[in-house]
Amino acid sequence: MYSLKDGEFAIKLAREAVKTFIETQNQIDPPSSFPEQFKEKGGIFVTLKTMTKKKDKIEKKLRGCIGFPYPTYPLINAIIESAISSATRDSRFHPPFGPGPVKSRELDNIVFEVSILTPPALLEVNNPNEYLKKIKIGRDGLIVEREHYRGLLLPQVPVEWKWDVEEYLKHTCNKAFMPADCWKKQGTKIYTFQAIIFEEIKPLGEVRQKEIGED
Repeated sequence: MYSLKDGEFAIKLAREAVKTFIETQNQIDPPSSFPEQFKEKGGIFVTLKTMTKKKDKIEKKLRGCIGFPYPTYPLINAIIESAISSATRDSRFHPPFGPGPVKSRELDNIVFEVSILTPPALLEVNNPNEYLKKIKIGRDGLIVEREHYRGLLLPQVPVEWKWDVEEYLKHTCNKAFMPADCWKKQGTKIYTFQAIIFEEIKPLGEVRQKEIGED
């Protein structure tokens, strides 16, 4: 289990990695001292959201989200790489679809979110309709895999969009550039995972452990 102090460290590291890369084009090295469990391999995603105020309402708009679903690299390295990739390599925000990589002037309006993932577990079913009962909204992240296609959505996504399980499966299929009903087809594999989520309450602000469904 990761503590709030671990989360504060992860958020600070992610922000420092992005700031340094944007300003110098150099990737930072891991600090000389860091929590022992960050030496372990783990899945990680770093999400960036632009915070704006419209009238009396605070809105958060996705600005980048990239990571490693599988425990391929030590967390300390995966956080640095994922943070930089989220800020500069998320193709959804490249022209003509978006403004391009995050600029230095944007950082004071961006909140950082780090999701530390459990290893994905294959769901075994006799009938695809069983997925509808086995997957729990607000707990499970999803990976849909078929041949060389793969799509992933974090567990907080269906809550934010108010999807039911079937909608969640359809959107994860679409994320893999496959038809929305691919989860029903023989040969498609569905994996679930969980996440511990830490986020800044406001840009450069206090860090909290986020319960899925909070904003």
